[in-house]
Amino acid sequence: MSDDQTPGPARRVPREEVRRRLLAEAARVFAERGYVDARLEDIAHAAGFTKGAVYSNFGSKQELFAAVLSDGAEMELAAVMTEIRDTSALPTLIARVSSLVTRRIVGDTRRGYFGLEFAARAARDDRIRSVLTPMRRTQREGAARSIAEAAERTGARPSVDPDLAALILHCLTNGLTNEHLADPEKVNTETIERALSTVLFCLLPPDRDPVPQPSETGQDERRNGKSR
Repeated sequence: MSDDQTPGPARRVPREEVRRRLLAEAARVFAERGYVDARLEDIAHAAGFTKGAVYSNFGSKQELFAAVLSDGAEMELAAVMTEIRDTSALPTLIARVSSLVTRRIVGDTRRGYFGLEFAARAARDDRIRSVLTPMRRTQREGAARSIAEAAERTGARPSVDPDLAALILHCLTNGLTNEHLADPEKVNTETIERALSTVLFCLLPPDRDPVPQPSETGQDERRNGKSR
């Protein structure tokens, strides 16, 4: 073999490319077989790597499964943040965010099934719970940041602090996802979008005088009653 025919060293695949390919194949295999029956060997082989690549990038099957879920959540958060930065009109912002999240719930039911399965297994498996808990916290923290930024940009006065608002929205989207999977005919696109926009308007009301609290209202009524 002449010198010009000698093969050069194999090109090293960048780490980000390895992760991207593993995540793509993991999402497909988990969707087809479920968490228990999915094998890391098959995921790695489909992506063009050995099982060692999975362990070097994700550490375990639980972490790979969580990464598949987190990847979708991160893309959704990035899209939400873009919608927030693009307008300062509160009704427009809420309409856009509600529509975006609704499309994700209705259009990506595979991720909904992933979330259900992972949460169910976390209830009985400490190893899965140890991965799920920080992932959920990170998602809520991201939601809290987006709520705070939305309030700042639109001049809305949040009815509760951003962390609590994030928890409410996190539970709402998870619940709507589950209900859509169980009853897509009733919990459809229109219903989901209305539910999201209703709660968002409650959490981010336009800046105005605070609503009197029940105790204050009762005191006013008692004072008015005495003055009659």
